[in-house]
Amino acid sequence: MRIGVFTGTFDPFTIGHQNIVERALPLFDKLVIAVAVSKLKHTQDEISERLNNIQTLYADNKNIKVVAYSDLTVDMAKREGANFIVRGVRSVKDFEYEREQAEINRRLSGIETVLLFSEPALSSISSTLVRELQFFGKDASEFIAKRKEK
Repeated sequence: MRIGVFTGTFDPFTIGHQNIVERALPLFDKLVIAVAVSKLKHTQDEISERLNNIQTLYADNKNIKVVAYSDLTVDMAKREGANFIVRGVRSVKDFEYEREQAEINRRLSGIETVLLFSEPALSSISSTLVRELQFFGKDASEFIAKRKEK
């Protein structure tokens, strides 16, 4: 079984993240959306809300599992039986960071990283941008993932 893990803090889960999930799904039998948490930065309520929001988006998809983790990504991936880590790349800066992480993860665990490049129209969208817009009282709802109607 081909299992991939798509990792991130997803604070919040944006339409860019949702697009990566949609494009990664055909590549794997199962996709684990793994929410990375820092107990120093996030409260349990924030983590629970983030998990619940993502689980609600994919409630009808039996090929998606949503989990939280606070250890090394490769350790979580092994627990989930994953063969691949999925990462989205928006820019050259993202690429360099992800390339370095992929090499270390492969050396530590043998798990390969699959990079999916952002669609151009989504390349400027980030969780940081959404949080900043919200902080200044702007409506950022167009950038936040929503459940797709069938």
